[in-house]
Amino acid sequence: MDFLINVHREITPLSAQDSFMVFDRVKDFFDFPVHFHPEFELNLIVNGKGIQRIVGDHLETIDDNELVLVGSNLNHGWAQHQCKAKDIREITLQFDSNLFGDDFLGRSIMRPLKDMFQNASHGILFSQKTIASMKPRLYKISKMDGIDHYLEVFSILYDLAISRNQRLLSTNTVTLESFDNSEKLKRLYEFVQENYVKKITLDEAAELLNMSTVSLNRFLKKRIGKTFVDYLNDVRIGYASRWLIEKKDMSIAEIAYVSGFNSIGHFNRIFRKVKGRNPTNYRTEFSGIKRVL
Repeated sequence: MDFLINVHREITPLSAQDSFMVFDRVKDFFDFPVHFHPEFELNLIVNGKGIQRIVGDHLETIDDNELVLVGSNLNHGWAQHQCKAKDIREITLQFDSNLFGDDFLGRSIMRPLKDMFQNASHGILFSQKTIASMKPRLYKISKMDGIDHYLEVFSILYDLAISRNQRLLSTNTVTLESFDNSEKLKRLYEFVQENYVKKITLDEAAELLNMSTVSLNRFLKKRIGKTFVDYLNDVRIGYASRWLIEKKDMSIAEIAYVSGFNSIGHFNRIFRKVKGRNPTNYRTEFSGIKRVL
């Protein structure tokens, strides 16, 4: 399928200490490219009639309301297509695939949740009746804090798991090699997370993994479709995009610096390449809420 040619791995700013990331905003255009990431994603779209849904090998035009759960590393995206609305509300919940451990999910009462997470490898579209009951609850989660937020998200996920008329979207499950199933990639991930603010060279990364620079880039291209420099830039831009929304008191130059960029011009170029817009426009467009809890 042509729309999968430029699929890329999104680097989300969720850390090992975070439970969930919530996006809540009103927008007038969908132009984020088809992508994948290890985190699960629950996506609610309201007033989106005519938008095109892409999940794995599935392609379909959506109705006014949409609620989809996407599993780990499954290609997905929503494109403007035939949608004419200018006030599309989007609420996105992302969480780590290991947030609920195997021992917990192995208990009999958790069987519906475990089954739903397994089925999410195809992408799950929930019924309009389920959306109507879940929409008011999803509207509130970005405004909640602490354990109340965690318990409500868990309750929402469990209620989704036992809901009727779920529809699997993609006929195929994920065939990409998991980013997390490689010791070399885990070591590289930890190294970059700890040092992205500093200057990191390809030579340093290659030495860490006991590989040549050529071998490292070949390895990364095969496993995640990126060179080391592209992967490092994605991590830095992931943090920068989070701070552009959450830290209103910080200037773009300050955010560029704390994200690991020593040149504002270079930061602007890389940000536009990854996000499709400059940092100023990104901050302005994201007039909703972005929370990491």
